Amino acid sequence: KAVVSTQSGHYGRDIKDICDDIIALKPDLVLTEKGVSDLAQHFLLKAGITAVRRLRKSDMNRVARAVGGQIVHRTEELKDSDVGTECGLFEVKKFGDEYFTFLTKCKNPKACTILLRGASKDVLMEVERNLLDAMNVARNVMIDPFLVPGGGAVEAAVAHRLIEKSKEIQGVGQWPYRALAEALRIIPKTLMQNCGVNTIRTMTNLTAKHATTGSTWGVDGETGNIVDMEDFGVWDTLQVKSQVFKTAIETAILLLRIDDIVSGVKKQSDIDAEKMAGKFQAANPQEGPEE
Repeated sequence: KAVVSTQSGHYGRDIKDICDDIIALKPDLVLTEKGVSDLAQHFLLKAGITAVRRLRKSDMNRVARAVGGQIVHRTEELKDSDVGTECGLFEVKKFGDEYFTFLTKCKNPKACTILLRGASKDVLMEVERNLLDAMNVARNVMIDPFLVPGGGAVEAAVAHRLIEKSKEIQGVGQWPYRALAEALRIIPKTLMQNCGVNTIRTMTNLTAKHATTGSTWGVDGETGNIVDMEDFGVWDTLQVKSQVFKTAIETAILLLRIDDIVSGVKKQSDIDAEKMAGKFQAANPQEGPEE
């Protein structure tokens, strides 16, 4: 079925002429951002053409991409190439109290719509959030197709490497490595706490696994057991994981810099107190010792 997308905004031409321009191309469906008068609906219906009015501009762009048509602003400029011919089925369905228009069975759709339904507004918002999260994960994998073990395995592995690196450094220079390692271990520790297992014993076992067998060992989020994530099948995207590390470290550096600046600035009350003390000393100079 042919579909033509057009916008009605003509006021100087007769409605009959506008409809004749559309009917000449023999489409089955006309979509417009504006309204369609009763007289125009009559002419189009006599020609077997369905008119859908008041679409949003974003929806118009998606429909044009899906059916292979072009958006035209003046009906006298319509050409056969503007008519979308890649839509297989047009139908209207009713869900609840609302009607929805579907353009399906398209040959090469470059746009689509996902219809979500929920029992309440809160449920629907939660479903939408989960869908967006899943789509973003798929997008990240397509852009950067690299995965790392999940379940806190990456954090535990990096923490182990930082501890080993700190042993090679003498003095206070080793403490930043140890502090970062301890911060990274919060992720597997949190997973253990959520499962209700002994955090200290389980964390010790996880550290031993990374020191002896490999860097893919993590925490099972349901049982709290130490498992090999490569066999368990839990993975994280490298892009997200690296961004989390960068953001956390940069935020910590920013906070430390702010603390240095704030600690280096004296309070106004202290400055006023020093000024008053200076004036008091100037007004009452101490007498020297008598000879």
